[in-house]
Amino acid sequence: MVSPSGSPGTLSAEIKACRICRDAPRYGAPLPDEPNPVCVLSSTAHIVICGQAPGIRVHNTGLPFNDPSGVRLRDWLGVDRETFYDSGKFAIVPMGFCFPGYDAHGGDLPPRRECRETWHERVFRTMPQVELILTIGQYAQAYHLGRRRRASMAETVSNWREYFETSNAPSILPLPHPSWRNNVWLKKNPWFAENVLPILREKVRILIS
Repeated sequence: MVSPSGSPGTLSAEIKACRICRDAPRYGAPLPDEPNPVCVLSSTAHIVICGQAPGIRVHNTGLPFNDPSGVRLRDWLGVDRETFYDSGKFAIVPMGFCFPGYDAHGGDLPPRRECRETWHERVFRTMPQVELILTIGQYAQAYHLGRRRRASMAETVSNWREYFETSNAPSILPLPHPSWRNNVWLKKNPWFAENVLPILREKVRILIS
């Protein structure tokens, strides 16, 4: 199916061909690996998942959240793998589309700023039908919430109703990252599983039905 000019399909092809961070980086050194932009745009999905940037496993497979974090995220959403990867139901737009490489301690570097500056406004203009934005982690929350974001990710998530229960569209729901690194936070904050996840799952069920 050929996508019309300015559609998510056309923009996806442009993003897939992007080599800015390899050939003309504006912030820091070039990407250490061959760019492999990973995102899912949609003209029909009412939910967009906005995380940080692909890890090495996602980089190698080209499939977003194709890792243990994705298993937990799908559980949070109450959907199976097939539904999650249905672009008619979910768009996936991380803050950085390519694996940014590792820092000196072996952790993933922050998402490249070039992505946000080059693509994000265009991406969301092509998806006006979106009703719910799930912001995973501090970088996505900083972009989508702006000055409304609290001092820390934990504080932002704990004030989720302020962004979710609004008459303005789209609603935004800030989430912690579903990584195992947040196991301690999740255990210390049982209200997230008890109060937030049932509401999230019901909202997802309505929007994908």
